[in-house]
Amino acid sequence: MHVGTFVLAAQFPGQGQGEALHRAVRSAEVAEEAGLDSVWLAEHHFVPYGTCPSAITLAALLLGQTRRIRVGTAVTVLPTAHPVSVGEQAALLHITSGGRFSLGVGRGGPWVDLEVFGSGLEAYEQGFPESLDLLLRWLREPSVAGSGDRFAFREVPVVPRPSESLSDAAGPEVVVACTSPSSVRLAAEHGLPMLLGMHVGDEEKAEMVALWGRLARAAGHPPHVVRGAAHVSAGVCQIADRRTDAVEALTKAMPGWLKHGLEAHVTVDGRIRQMRDPLAYTELLCGLHPVGTPRLCADRLAATSERTGISRFALLVEGSGDLAATEENVRRLGAEVLPHLG
Repeated sequence: MHVGTFVLAAQFPGQGQGEALHRAVRSAEVAEEAGLDSVWLAEHHFVPYGTCPSAITLAALLLGQTRRIRVGTAVTVLPTAHPVSVGEQAALLHITSGGRFSLGVGRGGPWVDLEVFGSGLEAYEQGFPESLDLLLRWLREPSVAGSGDRFAFREVPVVPRPSESLSDAAGPEVVVACTSPSSVRLAAEHGLPMLLGMHVGDEEKAEMVALWGRLARAAGHPPHVVRGAAHVSAGVCQIADRRTDAVEALTKAMPGWLKHGLEAHVTVDGRIRQMRDPLAYTELLCGLHPVGTPRLCADRLAATSERTGISRFALLVEGSGDLAATEENVRRLGAEVLPHLG
């Protein structure tokens, strides 16, 4: 089992953006010290829900400041980026980090980001498959031309080529954030592992993994690819000597951040969207994920792995909103939970 952290660089009420980003960096540094497997970095624009606008840039910083831990994006939003630019940066990080970089990509949402970056609503609603296909070709082929509806350009050489890495991996791992059957199908057809969100419980994740397997086999992927798919489950982790204390730490801090952060999202086309009740959502997350004593957290992770077949976890550890408490949470995850998991 591989356990890592999920870092949003969340700006809690009363905090500055620099404080949120400092906590994000420190939590990643402590994750390596604590023996965790990975750090996954979120990306958001114009909202305090997450203050990191470029997960791939923050990944570069953390790869430079660490020596062992894997660093991934969760996710780089393709509809607001050029896939060739993303591919070049991913190749650069793959080569210079010795193969420690994972590129998580996703469709994002119908936010005003699409207007600001000039990609438009169509890139969100219809353009993700083309972007993903172009990105994968860039990471796998020596030269690439664009011939799609959105990206059309003459053939150009891929520099640097990911295969030039001195590591064993031919290129960076690519993971696809999946929230619907259509995104599961897209990931399965390409044989790419999924990143499944923290709002989803074990039963639904198990159904998505099973669907991915059926679709991957139908697309012609060999059995060992289907069996070996390293899907990632996002969740929340808060450790305390008593479960009530862990739940209280999150229910005191997270609702304010969620309300503050989610309300700031603006749709590009003015569509009405339903926002989750912040307290109810926090309580839901506490029920779904490893929140409680170290033994309870280990048992919860093991149970999720058994029910879903997923063996990789990206856990939100900054739910208290406090730097010292976040560092302690990460250290306890490494020292008191991992030993129970083997």
